[in-house]
Amino acid sequence: MIDFTTINYLKTGNQKQKRAYEVLTKYRIFEKLKDFSPLLAGTVPIEIDTEESDLDIICEVDLRFEENFLDELMFSKLIPFDGDVKVSYPILNGEKCITLNFMLEGFSIEIFGQNKPTLLQNACRHMLAEYRILQEKGEEFKQKIIELKKKGIKTEPAFGMLLGLKNPYEDLLKF
Repeated sequence: MIDFTTINYLKTGNQKQKRAYEVLTKYRIFEKLKDFSPLLAGTVPIEIDTEESDLDIICEVDLRFEENFLDELMFSKLIPFDGDVKVSYPILNGEKCITLNFMLEGFSIEIFGQNKPTLLQNACRHMLAEYRILQEKGEEFKQKIIELKKKGIKTEPAFGMLLGLKNPYEDLLKF
């Protein structure tokens, strides 16, 4: 099993993973986010990404002090000042969250903050479940997921289609 709590596994991964590692370490992204328990989630870590896939970094953020989080990111120069940064506050399961989206050396990056430990956030839980399923089902299943994603189907619904899940966002959390 890969240790997803660090990004070291990216060093020996596919080309996109190696490039992601280079960019994330060059800009010291995880070092600068260390107080927020960052974790790379989504499709890139489990190699089911497409050309359009972004780097999803989830963080534990107490949104009562969201200004501290934003200040930390901006003043640490995590996000280049010449970059176009979009900040939004989605509501997820009744809880306020924060997202920052920006480009960095060709990568679309999304930093997602929620007042919950990163290992307990659904993005991490979904990724771990999907990883286990991919390990169990093999390369042919993995390629089917990638093909569905290339057709514009989101990750969880793609797994749901192939596994016959009625509510993939909830059902994947049971794996």
